[in-house]
Amino acid sequence: MGAYKHIKKSIQEVYKERPQYFRERLAQWSKEPPVVRVEKPTNVIRARSLGYKAVKGIVIVRARVKKGLRKRRSPKGGRHPRHNYRYIQPGLNHQAMAEQRAAKKYTNMEVINSYYVGETGNYKFYEVILAERANPNVPKHIQQAASRKGRAFRGLTSAGKKARGLRNRKRNKPAKRA
Repeated sequence: MGAYKHIKKSIQEVYKERPQYFRERLAQWSKEPPVVRVEKPTNVIRARSLGYKAVKGIVIVRARVKKGLRKRRSPKGGRHPRHNYRYIQPGLNHQAMAEQRAAKKYTNMEVINSYYVGETGNYKFYEVILAERANPNVPKHIQQAASRKGRAFRGLTSAGKKARGLRNRKRNKPAKRA
């Protein structure tokens, strides 16, 4: 086995076993703001396989998403029985929500991809790879993807396509509202 396979295996073991240092790291992340820029990726192999390169113009951001049922705001302006339900299905998975939050904070950048880095009882954490649109240091294939504005909001990232039901379909036809 090559070095990457060994590192990948050790990272998977950390996710499964949840040693003390990993739990402390997750507890610290819970206290930080929801979207934080990170110097280098936690899982280098996964980041590189999704398009990360250590060049100017490509950034890693850790995004935090609350787990559990997604609450709906209560209706304002009187009692509306048909609008007075408590929880909704947002039509997005947690990863797509994390990508959108990162894109909302870093408006001059575009989401390339993202990956899971851990979870606590309350939160899930994802690292999102962002690229500047007009930076000459960014590789051409990533620049081409970054030129499509609002990728995360239009469901054009990998997590967005999965949320829309376009991945792993048994039939050739996509879902009705995809």
